[in-house]
Amino acid sequence: MTADDDGNDEAHSSGDPEMVTDGGSEASMVEYGIEDKPPLLESILLGTQHWLTMVGSTIAIPLVLAGFLGFDGAQTAQLVGTFFVVSGVATLAQTTIGNKYPIVQGGTFSMLGPAIAIITVMGGADGGASSTVMMRELQGAIIVAGAVEVLIGYLGLFGRLKRYIGPLVIAVVISLIGLALVGVGQITSPSQNWYLAGLTLGLIVLFSQYLDDYSRYFQLFPVLLGLGSAYLLALGLSVAGVVDIVSLSAVSEAPAVRDITPFQWGTPLFTGSFAVGMGAGMLASAIESFGDYHSVARMAGEGAPNKQRINHGLGMEGLGNMFAGIMGTGNGSTSYTENVGAIGITGVASRYVVQIGAIVMILVGYVGYFGAFVTTIPNAIVGGLFLAMFAQIVGVGLSQLQHVDLNQNRNVFVLGFGLFAGLSIPQYFGGLPNGALEAGFSNVPVLGSVLGIPEVATAIGIIGGTEIAVGGIAAFILDNTIPGSHEERGLQAWEDITEDEDAFEPYHERFMPGGESANEDLADD
Repeated sequence: MTADDDGNDEAHSSGDPEMVTDGGSEASMVEYGIEDKPPLLESILLGTQHWLTMVGSTIAIPLVLAGFLGFDGAQTAQLVGTFFVVSGVATLAQTTIGNKYPIVQGGTFSMLGPAIAIITVMGGADGGASSTVMMRELQGAIIVAGAVEVLIGYLGLFGRLKRYIGPLVIAVVISLIGLALVGVGQITSPSQNWYLAGLTLGLIVLFSQYLDDYSRYFQLFPVLLGLGSAYLLALGLSVAGVVDIVSLSAVSEAPAVRDITPFQWGTPLFTGSFAVGMGAGMLASAIESFGDYHSVARMAGEGAPNKQRINHGLGMEGLGNMFAGIMGTGNGSTSYTENVGAIGITGVASRYVVQIGAIVMILVGYVGYFGAFVTTIPNAIVGGLFLAMFAQIVGVGLSQLQHVDLNQNRNVFVLGFGLFAGLSIPQYFGGLPNGALEAGFSNVPVLGSVLGIPEVATAIGIIGGTEIAVGGIAAFILDNTIPGSHEERGLQAWEDITEDEDAFEPYHERFMPGGESANEDLADD
């Protein structure tokens, strides 16, 4: 939805949920729209809630990297803090001068695979190069991959593909964003405390789905209330000696302020094969972001993003990747799926709230006590949160099918094959031993000399092992080659709900000659 008229602004400022429509899209229940600014205290709580939803992944990725790199405890804590700072800065940039969607930026699992592959090639924590040298190689590869994404975004390559990407493809991509994460350790670990995970999930569902009509605070803060209640119970039982789930020792041992600076691990190193592998992970994350943009627009009651907004979003993500490489996260920066799910559950799509959350991220990164406190949240609580968030994302993906004629067999096949291929084929690639692809491709007639190149084989392996990439590519090819009318495929309805070309105004155009009205809008912001 938009807040272009005073009536909508007043309705949202009062906190009353309303059914909104935009650009011919279906109505969507939104508590706060993109342009709305809730009261400051409420915004701080809502922003903190956004930050909490991405804690699991933001901690999981650096912990995995630290293990492979052989980092000690102090280096690992420094890496976690760096992730928070980079996430906060990248989020502020994206929401302010990027695509201006209320979408959090942070580390990506799509680029974790290439990072682990690079570390393995260099010897890993058990030998070979030192941990800081390996990190410097990761930094260089990420900077190069980010520069390529900047070109992809600002040259409009993804935007040009938009006319060929309809609701079927988007439904597959968004659904796989959630489905691909069903195997995360916080959910599937055999040692998981399912009493605590179930309590967290139950509380979030209770507040967001059953009690939301009784109090607007249940609607606005289901994640904060669910996580907070479960954590306080776990902490109380731990202090009482009943169970040993939460330990606050990490907080007392943490430094007051962390010294997080550019090139803190050393000057980046640049190796061509590593950059190619990381580039493949970047492309997979770009496909995921493409789906996230549509998902956010859908949840916010807005029309589908136009090509200009998509291009600027991906271009800014490229700059975020370069910044991540400069700061030394060992990972990139992309749209956070967890926060997209939070928007759907809470109905809070305010860009202002997400920007408040970004400031919280930066503070948490530099203040050692806060970062250490986050690490005390049990995996079981994070797992319960993930179950709710990822389920919401799958549902949003499938909701795109309302624009498609599912009485047509070609549409049913494209949908089913895209989802099944996206979930199954990466399992094959993930089970291959190191070097198997390179050796196998070398024997392919004619093309073996090219496919067998280590960099090429690595790139294919990374793309083939990414659910979103496989499912999205499969659905894209089938949807554009199997005969079907624009109406059957939902392209006509898709075009009708896409925002106008002038709905998105790039930040730099506000300062161009003749941009008086734009400058006034900036002042209003």
